[in-house]
Amino acid sequence: MMRRNIDQIDNIREHSRRLVRELGFTSRSFAGTNMSPSAVHAILEIGYREDISARTLCQKLLLEKSTVSRLLASLKQKNIITERKIPGDGRKKQLGLTRTGTQVFSEIENFGHQQVANALQGIDADAAGKIEAGLQAYASALHASRDSNGRVGEGWNLADIQSGYIPGLLGRMVELHGAYYSREVSFGFEFETLVARDLAEFLGRLDRPMNATWYALQNRRIAGGISIDGEDISPGIGHMRWFIVEDAVRGSGLGKRLMDVAMAFVRNQGFRETHLWTFAGLDAARSLYEKHGFVLVEEKPGRKWGKEVLEQKFVFEQ
Repeated sequence: MMRRNIDQIDNIREHSRRLVRELGFTSRSFAGTNMSPSAVHAILEIGYREDISARTLCQKLLLEKSTVSRLLASLKQKNIITERKIPGDGRKKQLGLTRTGTQVFSEIENFGHQQVANALQGIDADAAGKIEAGLQAYASALHASRDSNGRVGEGWNLADIQSGYIPGLLGRMVELHGAYYSREVSFGFEFETLVARDLAEFLGRLDRPMNATWYALQNRRIAGGISIDGEDISPGIGHMRWFIVEDAVRGSGLGKRLMDVAMAFVRNQGFRETHLWTFAGLDAARSLYEKHGFVLVEEKPGRKWGKEVLEQKFVFEQ
């Protein structure tokens, strides 16, 4: 009986590991480390497959290329990963773990094993078997939902985009902004407070026809949003604000769909110009803005979000 329980714990641990990998993100538990969830996930992926490339890692983590590049640079600086050129193709590099990285990988693995073992204490073999079967079925379903490139399958593109306010929208949008920009550029309390204050003020003006907000519901969870503020600059000028999608759906096309509905509103309202402010370094977002007709017209150092960055102003004219 003891051997059977140990085998089931090992099987559940394996299925749990696969579950996390197929989801494309880790929870806010840092697996006993002081690193970000994305860093922990990257170490696990590299540890499972030492021949993985940065491009494949982007697909596994469901993160933008620029984000993964910064993440890898940080892990390399900490002597956790190595990069080596692939023979015959100098443009591609294979990722591997250093001796320190292998130790960190083992510690993360042991932490996960202990978490599962602790959770299953006192559970009989029959119950453990049901948990194992359920996790295996769920992991298989997640795997099947992905396409051949490891990206989220078409089902994710079916997120329901709705307009207006629903309870929880303010808090969720603040959460998405706070988590993403804290991880990417170390914005902190000042930025999150600014988002909460300005968005709350804007949502109180949604009854006016020149203002609109949209949110994407995926499995009854808000997975992203975007707004057009037609009042805070000047008459005839729209302001695109609070555009974001959660990490789990990056690369699914949801960001483009949100931009499409916002730009349709801009055209219908007849704004002669629409402005948006961002900052240098968010390459994937900039590409999306430019594909929708926005042009970079101004750059300047600034601290409006609580940390000095190179602020950028984009304008769409019609």
